[in-house]
Amino acid sequence: IMAFLISPMIVPIIITAAGIFAYYSKYHLAYTDLGIILAHAVLGTPFVIIAVTATLTGFDTQYLRASYSLGARPIKTFARVVLPLTFPGIMTGALFAFVTSLDEIVVVIFLASEEQITLPRLIWSGIRQEITLTIRHRKVPTGLENLLQIWEKQALNLWGNRSSAIDPSKIG
Repeated sequence: IMAFLISPMIVPIIITAAGIFAYYSKYHLAYTDLGIILAHAVLGTPFVIIAVTATLTGFDTQYLRASYSLGARPIKTFARVVLPLTFPGIMTGALFAFVTSLDEIVVVIFLASEEQITLPRLIWSGIRQEITLTIRHRKVPTGLENLLQIWEKQALNLWGNRSSAIDPSKIG
């Protein structure tokens, strides 16, 4: 079951996107908002599964027994014991899933229509079509600053080597 749940992470994204598109086309989910949401959920699931599984690996069942022995019901035990202990893993998985969702332009290209503007598509179009002169002008000063820093470091090293070569006992 674990291999099936993390398979979207293992299979190359272009194959996953083509497979999702073919499957969604049968059920008229391609080019819909629900289709995009479900695809991103499927692609983010492995990150959540791995993070929560890692958290649950170190989970001590003695906490559950203690909670039950003190009279807590299963829902209260989950809310007061299990959830706080697994919350870091859940949030880590959610963060990874969110960041992965921002990066999944291939799925959006396959599944979204022209009218559907998602954040990955907006970022991609900004990178591909709207490279402004501001970016180009910022790269030149940064390159010159780096070059000046290298020259400065070389000059200081050269000056430092000359000054260390002077023997103080031979000075006048």
